[in-house]
Amino acid sequence: MEKVKRKHAPTPAYLSPNQLTLDAFKSPFERELNPNNRWVVLAGLIPWDEISSLYFKNVPVSNTGRPALNPRIVIGSLIIKHMCNLDDREAVDQIAENIYMQYFLGYTSFIKEPPFDASLFVDFRKKLSMDSLNAINEKIAELKANFASQNDNRKSEKDSLDSSGSDNISNSSSNENKGRIIFDATACPQDIAYPTDLDLLSDAREKSEQLIDQLYNPVLHEKKPRTYRKIARTRYLKTAQKKNKTHKEIRKATGSQLGYLKRNLNSINKLLDSYQTIPLKTKNHKCLLVINTLYAQQKEMYSNGVHRIDDRIVSIHQPHVRPIVRGKSQAKVEFGAKIHLSLIDGISFLDELSWDAFNEGSHMMEYIEKYRNRFGFYPKEVLADQIYCNRINRAALKEKGIKLLAKPLGRPSAVQKHVSPGERNPIEGKFGQAKTAYGLNRVKARLRETSESWIACIILVLNLVKLAGVALPSLFAKMLSDLTAQVIKDFQREFKNIIQSLSSKQVELKYQV
Repeated sequence: MEKVKRKHAPTPAYLSPNQLTLDAFKSPFERELNPNNRWVVLAGLIPWDEISSLYFKNVPVSNTGRPALNPRIVIGSLIIKHMCNLDDREAVDQIAENIYMQYFLGYTSFIKEPPFDASLFVDFRKKLSMDSLNAINEKIAELKANFASQNDNRKSEKDSLDSSGSDNISNSSSNENKGRIIFDATACPQDIAYPTDLDLLSDAREKSEQLIDQLYNPVLHEKKPRTYRKIARTRYLKTAQKKNKTHKEIRKATGSQLGYLKRNLNSINKLLDSYQTIPLKTKNHKCLLVINTLYAQQKEMYSNGVHRIDDRIVSIHQPHVRPIVRGKSQAKVEFGAKIHLSLIDGISFLDELSWDAFNEGSHMMEYIEKYRNRFGFYPKEVLADQIYCNRINRAALKEKGIKLLAKPLGRPSAVQKHVSPGERNPIEGKFGQAKTAYGLNRVKARLRETSESWIACIILVLNLVKLAGVALPSLFAKMLSDLTAQVIKDFQREFKNIIQSLSSKQVELKYQV
């Protein structure tokens, strides 16, 4: 049997990198940008003028020094960072390499240099507080409501009432309850190591040793205090590096580190007595106060044989972080801020952010009042978890005419229809989207205010993505309507020309006859 010869594609000739120059490279930048690109679409949807005015209200502008950056660049770069889940340096590099991102930031032409230094992201997060981002978020919600009303105007009244579970939420002066709201809370873990007592004490001891080195002055002090740092480090590693550690071994190592830390703190106090004012910088002075508080907490837990205390410090460099008990299968305790979210017609609102654990069920009526402040009326339906459905909240909702979609109290009836668990999936999906795609599961900001700005910016990105998804069908329908009107107009014009030409030919034939 003859072998069938397969035809292969011609192999391209090898081109040496030395032969390829920038002048010979064909650049696509002379062509028009794709109007369907996500950054082009978002750039046309965001109300940059209103957002800039909100930015100038909350951020003071100085007339001296270097001119401030354009608010569109500041806010847009934060959106790009979280929308693509990039770190600060990578976000700046991406902006410098992507022409569509530069168009989104308002540049009129492509620039080769980075728009700003990556370290300025910290200043952006400090200037744009959580309240400022929430105000911008309200503007995004208004745009979403406008697009929704435009889509509803194209439908019949019956279809709009049947298909919309939110009853077309819009700002209205009517006292009638309207709309559906979904409540839920979650934790936003910080980027810190898992805080064991032994590791925390070891970190505090090492930091106290650094403070002793800074405070010691041969002119003021006769002899430098001994710290036994090598012995303390060896004893710590002897237990910490064990794969399986018994409770007795951990307790012995913890007591040893407490002893070394107490000795160092006493030495620091003696060194400080020689100074008239505290010579430490603000950062180191704050760290010293944190170490003293940490030692007091760990000493109390060690003496009482417990592992729980109020306002427990779990990180020396981020003392504002608190443990949040969530009871999840993967992690029963998470370390970070706890937020409460309200989902209204696909738009997320950040109702509360706290670094201390709170019971969201006891704050439910506060969230209901925030809904009324936003839209001017109470919601018609509330879909919430079991933690919200206590007797006090049920009575308060019934008094305001709000229907609670949840399992009723008492023995379930065989006839009564309960709410389906899948109806709360939208808000769970928002949490998953924020944590998986936009970095809410690992907040890398280290300061309290920058971490709050980080979280609020992610909520803003969630709404922008939703806004783009709602606006595209609306824009497509408008384009289709305009195109249809233009086609009809052209057809009428051509038909009129044909009639005129036929009438002129009839006149000519009649004249010839």
